[in-house]
Amino acid sequence: MASLLAFVITVSDRSASGEREDRGGPLAVSLLEGASIACAPVEVVPDGADSVEQALRRALAAGARLIITTGGTGVGPRDQTPEGTERVVTRPLPGIAEELRRVGLADTPLSVLSRGIAGVADPEGALIVNLPGSPRAVSSGIPVIVSVATHVVDQVKGGDHS
Repeated sequence: MASLLAFVITVSDRSASGEREDRGGPLAVSLLEGASIACAPVEVVPDGADSVEQALRRALAAGARLIITTGGTGVGPRDQTPEGTERVVTRPLPGIAEELRRVGLADTPLSVLSRGIAGVADPEGALIVNLPGSPRAVSSGIPVIVSVATHVVDQVKGGDHS
């Protein structure tokens, strides 16, 4: 999987301003690298649909084929990661987001409150997935994403359905 270049984007006003350490983003990078997926350094951006959209577009322009966001998926007034992601995703993959919420239930019943989405960004053929910002959500979510990422990226390039 080393040919799959991943980017992790942490979405958090507090982390972007330096008020709080970003723990979810570095954990995601560590787990991805542990799964032999090359990963760029974490980018931390403030909450908001515009900042998320811009960060996703920068990652795509830099060659990302897997982009994972952490944070901004809840119901708070500034939680707009799904809205920014929807501006970039051209083909939703709701089953991934549903599985992430289901797997998250083992850690917390609040998993059902995540509004995170997943989908493909064309024409780049990148898989984009929103995770909540908590380290627990990242720990339970990355294995789900790793299990399908290579297949998704292969499929969008016209690969066989094997």
